[in-house]
Amino acid sequence: MIGAICGDVIGSVYEFNNIKTKEFEFFKSMHKGDCRYTDDSAMTIAIAKACIEYVKDRKESDENVSIEKFRDNCKNYMLEIGRKYPRSGFGGRFFLWLCSPDPKPYNSFGNGSAMRVSPCGWVANSLEEAEKLAEASADVTHNHPEGIKGAKSIAGAIWLLRNGKSKEEVLKYIEDNYYHIDFTLDEIRPTYKFYETCQGSVPQAIEAFMESTDFEDAIRNAISIGGDSDTIAAITGSLAEACYGIPKEIQEKAISYLEDDMKEVVEEFKEMIN
Repeated sequence: MIGAICGDVIGSVYEFNNIKTKEFEFFKSMHKGDCRYTDDSAMTIAIAKACIEYVKDRKESDENVSIEKFRDNCKNYMLEIGRKYPRSGFGGRFFLWLCSPDPKPYNSFGNGSAMRVSPCGWVANSLEEAEKLAEASADVTHNHPEGIKGAKSIAGAIWLLRNGKSKEEVLKYIEDNYYHIDFTLDEIRPTYKFYETCQGSVPQAIEAFMESTDFEDAIRNAISIGGDSDTIAAITGSLAEACYGIPKEIQEKAISYLEDDMKEVVEEFKEMIN
C-alpha cells in the first residue's frame, strides 16, 4: 500500500511532463510545481481505512465479515477524504461523484480502481478474499467489468507476491485470468501515450514490475514509458512493495508529502499488517 503512495508521489511531476528514460530525479525538491501526493494516494488511503475496519470486524466475528459493509466503508471513506482534499487531482467524472448528494457507480473502467486497491491484497487471508475485496472497492465507482478486472488483477497479484509466489507464477495468474502481456517496455516506450483506462495502463504497469530488479528500478521502469505516470507508478509500486519491500529512505520521503491525518492511517495500517 505504501508502494502505491511512493509511486504516486514520485510520478506526480511527470504525469503531464512525460519522460522516456529511466534516468530522472527521483524526488524533486519540495517547492511549487514539484512532486506531491495526488488522488491516487488519497484514495489508496481511503481503501486502507476501510480495510482496517474490515480486519477489526473479522477479528471480532467467527463468521464471514460482510462484503457489503466493506463496500459501504470504501464509499464513505472515499467521500470523506476526497471532500476534505478536493484539490488532489481527481478526474472529472470522479469529482462529480464526490460532489453528488447521492453518489452512485458510474460504470467507469478508468485505472483508478487499480491504483487504489493495494490495501486489499495485504489484508486478505486468501486469493479469493483478495479478489472479493478488490471488486467491492472498485464497484462503488468503477463497476464496469474492465474496472473490476483491473482492481482484481492487482490485488490478487499482491496477495500472491506477499505469500511467496514468484514473478513467473504471478504472470501466469495474470495471463490466465486477466491480461495477455505480449510486449516489453523497450517495445512500447517510443510510442506509448496517455491512457487512463485499466486496459490501457494496468498491463503496462504489471510489465514494468515484471522487468524490474528492485523497488527503485520498478518505479523507474513505470515512469520511463510515459503516459499516466503517477498512476502507472502507483500500480507498479504496489506490486514491487509486495515483492521487494521498500527502502526506508524512499518510504519515509514519500510519506512526508502526506497530510497528517493520512500519515496516521498509514501508520495504523503498517502496524496492523506487521
